Amino acid sequence: MKILYGVPGEGMGHATRSKVVIDFLLSQKHDVRVVSSSRAFQFLDKSFPDRVTEIKGFHFAYKNAEVSKTGTFLLNLKSAGKNLIYNIGKELNLHHSFKADLVISDFESFSYFFAKMHKLPLISIDNMQVMNRCNLDITISKEEKSNYTLAKNIVKAKVPGCDHYFITSFFDAEIKKENTSIVPPIIRQAIQDAKVSKKNHILMYQTSSSLKTVKETLQQLPNETFYVYGMNQDYTDGNVAFKPFSEKGFIDDLASAKAVIANGGFSFISEAVYLKKPVYSFPIHNQFEQWMNAAYIQKLGYGRHFDSLNADGLKAFLFDLTLFEKNLSGYKQNGNEVLFGELEKYLVG
Repeated sequence: MKILYGVPGEGMGHATRSKVVIDFLLSQKHDVRVVSSSRAFQFLDKSFPDRVTEIKGFHFAYKNAEVSKTGTFLLNLKSAGKNLIYNIGKELNLHHSFKADLVISDFESFSYFFAKMHKLPLISIDNMQVMNRCNLDITISKEEKSNYTLAKNIVKAKVPGCDHYFITSFFDAEIKKENTSIVPPIIRQAIQDAKVSKKNHILMYQTSSSLKTVKETLQQLPNETFYVYGMNQDYTDGNVAFKPFSEKGFIDDLASAKAVIANGGFSFISEAVYLKKPVYSFPIHNQFEQWMNAAYIQKLGYGRHFDSLNADGLKAFLFDLTLFEKNLSGYKQNGNEVLFGELEKYLVG
């Protein structure tokens, strides 16, 4: 089967998990072509030479470590016309050179419109649709209700009318719409193969806060050792080691950490839960999906949900590590077998 796979360029979580699914589809002898943008395009193009087409995608604007709604609108409005013309050219070339039988979208718009334009079967594989197609079993704070309404409406409008929705999730949710399945998160093979242990360091993955703020906060706990990834630094100051990107180094440090610190990004949190690492989560403001993930981490007892990174919060979180470890010990997931089985069953009819 010829499959067109759409991957958004905003954030690398979509790209790393989509690579897992694309590898599986290729192993099953399907012919896959990929469309993506920005860093995700660069990553996927290296992984799948001659199979990836670059498009122009949507991007978030950030201000003071939170999503700027106005900035995001203006950023994308400015380039909308030029990007549309560019993407139309890519669509025409793809349509003539690759006669797709089916389209899969990981919350990506180009592939969605391609499927609708050419009347092709369309599958959604992402974690975002849980907001639209399931009932959330968490108490949404008054401050987050407007963000929830906005996020839900965006998700509802992004890829409507798919033939089936596979929702990846580390938590259970009641499905309220048809043609919907909940499956465990997509886990990279390197994470599945990682040797899990418990050493004395805490791993932090962070891209949105300032270097100075992170260091000052972590150094208020001088008896703890912190490894910080995501800030493109390579030096150690006291008990805080900033590390440059290294997939092997990152996975080794994650698999051996006693706990992790993160915003609310789904992919990293899912990997931490899979490896049974307690999570200190402080979601980026105005990004409801991250708030939701952090809320479920706390609800399930896998860690704590905080508004910010602060020393008092870290002390409270570390005090309860044993409880979080006990709760995480009950989490079970057999790699990606559930998703792969459901997906192949759908593809072969």
